[in-house]
Amino acid sequence: MKTDEPMFLLDDLQSLLEKQIELARKSNFRRVEALADRSNSVIEEIAVSKQYNTPQFSDQRKHIADLHKKFQLILTAGKDTLSGQLKQIGNVRKTLKAYRNSG
Repeated sequence: MKTDEPMFLLDDLQSLLEKQIELARKSNFRRVEALADRSNSVIEEIAVSKQYNTPQFSDQRKHIADLHKKFQLILTAGKDTLSGQLKQIGNVRKTLKAYRNSG
């Protein structure tokens, strides 16, 4: 492993999370999912290396953990919004069905 590879992997993961956050805010969940596959690959590479548990990377690990929490919150909010929209659609369908059946 090259000496700069650990930093590159952490930088790559950080960049991917930042892009996922931006895309999730725009409700572009297909791209979020595509980037998740890349993120998982980087995470697997990081997990194999024991170099990331050193104090040298503690600040970046903390920043990545904070980004991950932010990303989870955005996804949860998006899920809640979609759930509400689906409920509204269901109510509209029921109303339309009731109108059709009453005529």
